[in-house]
Amino acid sequence: MAAIEVDRLTMSYGKVKAVDELSFSVAAGSILVMLGPNGAGKSSTIEALEGYRRPQSGKLTVVGLDPVRQQRELGHVIGVMLQQGGVNPRMTPDAALKLYSGYYQTPRDPEEILEAVELQHVRSTSFRRLSGGERQRLSLGLAIIGRPQVAFLDEPTAGVDPAGRQVIGALISNLANDGTTVVLTTHELFEAERLADQIIILSKGKKLYDGTLNDLKAAHGKAQITFSTKEPLDLEELHRSTGLNGTETGRQSYAIMEEPDAQRFASLTSYLAANAIEYFDLSDSARSLEEIYLELTGSTPQPSPSIGTTEKESSL
Repeated sequence: MAAIEVDRLTMSYGKVKAVDELSFSVAAGSILVMLGPNGAGKSSTIEALEGYRRPQSGKLTVVGLDPVRQQRELGHVIGVMLQQGGVNPRMTPDAALKLYSGYYQTPRDPEEILEAVELQHVRSTSFRRLSGGERQRLSLGLAIIGRPQVAFLDEPTAGVDPAGRQVIGALISNLANDGTTVVLTTHELFEAERLADQIIILSKGKKLYDGTLNDLKAAHGKAQITFSTKEPLDLEELHRSTGLNGTETGRQSYAIMEEPDAQRFASLTSYLAANAIEYFDLSDSARSLEEIYLELTGSTPQPSPSIGTTEKESSL
């Protein structure tokens, strides 16, 4: 059963088409990760689903509700986590959770949420004195205190240290296991690999991919020979001598863009030995999500903000 249905959603800002006839569905109780460069259309799509923006055309429903015509009803069944704002700087986590719990008929116990996001030690600390990671964890707690059927999470681990990321990742997985549908945006691709049941990649308002990580890797992430060298390698000379097509994946790190087999391994190692090129980390490995993402979007993933800061994505 689909918790979210989007059919040919189109959204424009002046002459800029932020979302261009986008269609997808999300199964109930699953985790959808939306990826794409800034300006790809992620925020516009999610804000339309939340009922905060009116689309130019298209049809969308969230747990059977129209976000435009039934926004009041929708507010009772969704949770929204923003990167910034929403909490009085003087308010403590304890007070904020108790306040928000009063907005819902059957909220979670604020004490339970404090424990889940591991903020008991700062329960009486004002919001303005919390670290960036603690603010993020509180924002997540506020988004889920009403037992939402669908939770929209905007960069939930931005500015969060590794330990905090583990807490948030575990909480997101538990939400899905309990039947909550989770839609999150992130620039941290390892997070997408770890959490996603479904991945959508957007660029310039268009959908480039919609499916599982396994299917994405099957289509674009075939295994390849990877290795590093002590000195820079001349890839054109390598191709002339062996017929192997190589690409640079990092500083003096390379990949052979063909299916690994014994003959290609032998050709490569023979060439390196004959030219006295020291090499290491030779292996056959599948391409990472980051490599596939870069290929599909032709862009560089945006880094998360440093710990203690937040960053708001472009409104497109």
